[in-house]
Amino acid sequence: MELLGVRLELPANAPVVLLRESTGSRRVLPIYIGPEEAKAIALALDRVTTPRPMTHDLMRDLLGALGVSVQRVVLTELRDSTFFAEIEMVLGGRVHRVSSRPSDAIALAVRVDASIFATDEVLDDAAAPASEEPEEQDQIVDEFRQFIEHVNPEDFGAGG
Repeated sequence: MELLGVRLELPANAPVVLLRESTGSRRVLPIYIGPEEAKAIALALDRVTTPRPMTHDLMRDLLGALGVSVQRVVLTELRDSTFFAEIEMVLGGRVHRVSSRPSDAIALAVRVDASIFATDEVLDDAAAPASEEPEEQDQIVDEFRQFIEHVNPEDFGAGG
């Protein structure tokens, strides 16, 4: 999957992460996420460094310090309108999979440059045909840029 970005779905101003198949019919998979997770993904996509590590930065740093490499993230299931994901990691040649919310898995994947996948079942259940309209894709990118412009890294420097 290719991460298109995060946008606000109007009129509810609900954050949505947009993924698109890299091959095949290039269907688009929208996943509604929380505003904090949207900020975490947006900051990582824009390569913004915060004064203090965000939760997903800490997760990346902890895994790195332990010698764990994140191989990929897989959106595994859609059950009762809730998406499920797994983070696939390797330690000492052994593969480990950990259940995760898709938003957290994606936020980590962006930080470690891991690939994002979705099962055929998830795509068949929730993905929409790709838009052939280049203007619509440009609008998504513009909305994402506007979202990024309003994120202030200093907002995340305080607290514990």
